[in-house]
Amino acid sequence: MCGLYNVWFYTLAGTSIFIFIPVLFILSLKESWYPYFFWWARNIWSSIMLYGMGLIPKIEYKEPFEKDKNYMLVANHKSMIDVMLMLKVCKHPFVFVGKRELLRLPVFGYFYKRVAIMVNRDSAKSRKAVYGHAERRLSQGLGICIFPEGGVFGPDIKLAPFKNGAFRFSTDYQMPIVPMSFLDCEKRYPYHFAYNHYVGGPGILRVRVHNHISTIGKGREDMPELKKQVYDLLWNDLED
Repeated sequence: MCGLYNVWFYTLAGTSIFIFIPVLFILSLKESWYPYFFWWARNIWSSIMLYGMGLIPKIEYKEPFEKDKNYMLVANHKSMIDVMLMLKVCKHPFVFVGKRELLRLPVFGYFYKRVAIMVNRDSAKSRKAVYGHAERRLSQGLGICIFPEGGVFGPDIKLAPFKNGAFRFSTDYQMPIVPMSFLDCEKRYPYHFAYNHYVGGPGILRVRVHNHISTIGKGREDMPELKKQVYDLLWNDLED
């Protein structure tokens, strides 16, 4: 049954993108049109994926988002549905910073390249170029989302050590950090290549959006403390 559930995920993802290819192509032509692309991704695509999988978001906000304010969104990352769930959490447009490996995915990779910020973590040149892209996107009033673990890990790792990127961005651009606990994604639809494809199923996806952490007046020397603060918060909040 779980194997069929996994097949259904890829069928739903591929079909939903294929049907909207003309719309996506038009909306991704100009960066200035990104808010419309984001609206489609949040209100249509993520809804098709989550509700089509029988996954119901239940989001608890400790503090509201403010319109026209840049945020650094961070969360634990153990599932491919984390992206869809993140879109549901924040209605204000933001862009993902993602791995270049995603560009290999047919069709999805083409659009992802046009609307997200790509980074090759093994290349210092690529990591540096990310700053130019991010600064431009921030000037357009967009937030940024980074999964600070830097990858998706197996069931033996509760929360992997964080990379510096999200915290360097936050201090450099004085953006508040918004930590989030994704409590059920691993149980409902984990990264199947680590689980032999035979786990998961429909249900509730609980999210706790914690109080925002100000970075006003903080610099790169404060990064280790910020990183530890967010890591400890998520570690203690995630259920075993």
